[in-house]
Amino acid sequence: MTATLAALAAVGIGLSVGISGCAVFARPAPPAAGSVSFSNPLRVPPLAESTVENGVRVYELTAAEGSTDIVPQGPTPTLGYNGSYLGPTLVAERGETVRVEVDNELPDATTVHWHGMHLPAAMDGGPHSPIAPGDTWSPEWTVDQPAATLWYHPHLHEHTREQVDAGLAGMFILRDDVETALPLPREYGVDDIPLIVQDRSFGADGAFTGELGQFDGVLGDTILVNGTASPYLDVTTERVRLRLLNGSSARMYEFAFEDGRAFDLIATDGGLLEAPVETESIPLSPGERAEIVVTMTPGESAVLRSIAPDPALNAGSSSFDVMELRAATDLTPSPTVPDRLADIPEPDASTAVGERTFELSGHNINDRQMDMGRVDEVVTVDTSEVWRVRNDNPLPHSFHVHDTQFRVLSIDGEAPPPRLAGYKDTIALEHDREYRLLVRFEDYADPTTPYMYHCHLLWHEDQGMMGQFLVVEPGQQPALRTTPGGSDDHHDH
Repeated sequence: MTATLAALAAVGIGLSVGISGCAVFARPAPPAAGSVSFSNPLRVPPLAESTVENGVRVYELTAAEGSTDIVPQGPTPTLGYNGSYLGPTLVAERGETVRVEVDNELPDATTVHWHGMHLPAAMDGGPHSPIAPGDTWSPEWTVDQPAATLWYHPHLHEHTREQVDAGLAGMFILRDDVETALPLPREYGVDDIPLIVQDRSFGADGAFTGELGQFDGVLGDTILVNGTASPYLDVTTERVRLRLLNGSSARMYEFAFEDGRAFDLIATDGGLLEAPVETESIPLSPGERAEIVVTMTPGESAVLRSIAPDPALNAGSSSFDVMELRAATDLTPSPTVPDRLADIPEPDASTAVGERTFELSGHNINDRQMDMGRVDEVVTVDTSEVWRVRNDNPLPHSFHVHDTQFRVLSIDGEAPPPRLAGYKDTIALEHDREYRLLVRFEDYADPTTPYMYHCHLLWHEDQGMMGQFLVVEPGQQPALRTTPGGSDDHHDH
């Protein structure tokens, strides 16, 4: 093992916690709100270069070790794509066929999962698609989903957290004609800004530190945005679009502004909402995304912070600062956010062919741990199902489903709040509440390669809090082992 990976592997090596008792441990927290001096200009990840070969847009990503200047203590051993930390932002249009040439220059295997992307299972980048050191993986698919803010990250079985926390992550922005026709901020790096928010801790030598000392996983005491500590963004336009990604492996956030100003929530995981939602805060669990439009006045500053989240999420009680927006004395005018954004049909549970139940408890789903050789659920292509999901722990869990963007039908029998009315692929689960999700399996069937569903608190995922589902043609038999306790026990027609 190289020195870089040895340093990274030391992060989070630690104790097993008593899950059944839900013991509460000290929770590392960033400095209290109002105590951060924003001294570093926000780094904006570069746009990924691409070429077009025989009608296919081709990107190149190289995963490698690096060293990054993040904190004053010294350089931090990190991992990154096409650089020392994080990765470039990929941008594609709906209808394009894309291919990503992924070179693994790490000393260990990795994968690249396209989080939120609708694509064939063999291209999804889950744990069944490892890339050995020195090898190249070249997934190719046609983009066929609405404009959205997606992201990419490793999904190596039992090692996802350590690779993501070391820096392997990046955004993948999809565009389409509907979004392009709207008068929204869209000049990348100027008024359309990606914000990958992470919490990390650092030792005296600048290396990442942290321990698995709480149920969630590793929590940090320093907030990074795009790998920048104590960041500020110079704003030159009247309105700025912030693409928020909770890139942390465990921490929950509720984003708001210090002065309580309202902003427009225009999109969530799967793309635009039907109409903007004016709000003063937006909660995000690991893996969730939100696009907000913030209005600024000349010469003012506005601090984006995380306020104490809803206690039902048990995500800590601290409020802390994330970054500062600094408006220029002269701002370029921006159009107002339109009253209507996209046509989104009402979710219709009557279209579902059946229901499944998923109970998350400890590090298990339906009392089972992940088994790479076992398929837990088998679904039929071009059908919809209702998935009933419940968190049996008073401590945090979330739920992410690969390949599909689901709709939230209800939470404990009530309609979801407006922020959850769009397309989602990841959702925070409050304790002992039933979430009814309408999940559709379109286009792609493969009896040999499964998709995943799992808790997106990454240490939970690594501990086995994950299951597998196959999408098959009507009447097609799965080529992988299925056992009682999967689809047979949890599928009610």
